[in-house]
Amino acid sequence: MKWSYSPTPLESWVSHFYKQLGIQSPEELDERRIAKSLNIHLIYKEIPSMSYELGRFRSITIDNRLPHKIQREHFYHELGHILRHAGRQIMMPAAFRELQEWDARNFTRYAALPLHLLRKYDLKHPESIEVLSEHFRVTPELCSDRLSKIKNNLYYKFATHSKL
Repeated sequence: MKWSYSPTPLESWVSHFYKQLGIQSPEELDERRIAKSLNIHLIYKEIPSMSYELGRFRSITIDNRLPHKIQREHFYHELGHILRHAGRQIMMPAAFRELQEWDARNFTRYAALPLHLLRKYDLKHPESIEVLSEHFRVTPELCSDRLSKIKNNLYYKFATHSKL
């Protein structure tokens, strides 16, 4: 499928990162593989999901009581914190903490459904959300949100160029 989509720098970075890991299909998206490639300890326990960093030690703990698709989304969210944020949120002003949470949610969309893999799908198909949810093993809500962002980008680009 040919798109006139303009990826954000973060979308491009995520796809480039995955390509370096040899990830070319949704089946190859694996939390353990990604964590291992970044020297992040991945732990599943009956506690709320979180990430932790101290010096060179980095870990992500995922709440194993959650459904698997939600666990995957939590992994991407916590990975976003490790890759993109510094400092301890508990000691930050609320506005900065909210900004980091917004950024981690944004990262989750791109990491869970990377652009280079989405290009292989017909996103106009009526069942695309269900297909993506099954293939990428994330919730339909996340797939719907991701597709909405793509459609908004394409619409904005079309609307902007048609006014010129």
